[in-house]
Amino acid sequence: MYIAIEGVIGVGKTTLARMLQNSFDAEVLLEVFEENPFLSGFYGDRARYAFQTQIFFLLSRYHQQNNNVPKVLAEGKNLISDYTFAKDALFAGINLKGDELNMYHRVHEALGEKIPKPDLLVYLQASTETLMNRIAFRDRPYERQMERNYIDELNQAYDEFFSKPFDHTPVLKIDSNELNIIQNTEHIKLIENKIRETLGLTPFQPSLPMK
Repeated sequence: MYIAIEGVIGVGKTTLARMLQNSFDAEVLLEVFEENPFLSGFYGDRARYAFQTQIFFLLSRYHQQNNNVPKVLAEGKNLISDYTFAKDALFAGINLKGDELNMYHRVHEALGEKIPKPDLLVYLQASTETLMNRIAFRDRPYERQMERNYIDELNQAYDEFFSKPFDHTPVLKIDSNELNIIQNTEHIKLIENKIRETLGLTPFQPSLPMK
């Protein structure tokens, strides 16, 4: 079983992946982003650093997923990832234009054919206000220059992206605005139950409310 968690920057993907690990007896694959040498510059000047940032992420994510996802699944283990390879193109659509975007799409399409698809994608949703508050709370140095307009643009792009069928993968949408998975264990249980219900994994309680 392979579950991927998605959502806008700051929504809580990594935290959720780690907290679900024991419940599903799964390996966890976490996105590596701190090593991108262009990221800090990108948040300060998006136009100047967009292409370098996107290409670095594309190749890094491909290398990580291609080396890990098939191996874990071939060993018969469960896997939870805090990102999908496919979503990288969503960011490119916002940050790149013209020939740079066309080149990016050609490379992304070629590499994406080799990456296994998740059995379920959990899409964590939150308002832009909630996202900005969570980003400020975790206070990562390279995110301090992050613009609200950029997060709002990403939020709208994510909603549009996951409003349509996603690559033959079921999508479970969860409104995380009122959830606190760190301090409230019941919230984690609610999410776990929804995942089990969606995948038909026992035990679960049918149609448990999220709030």
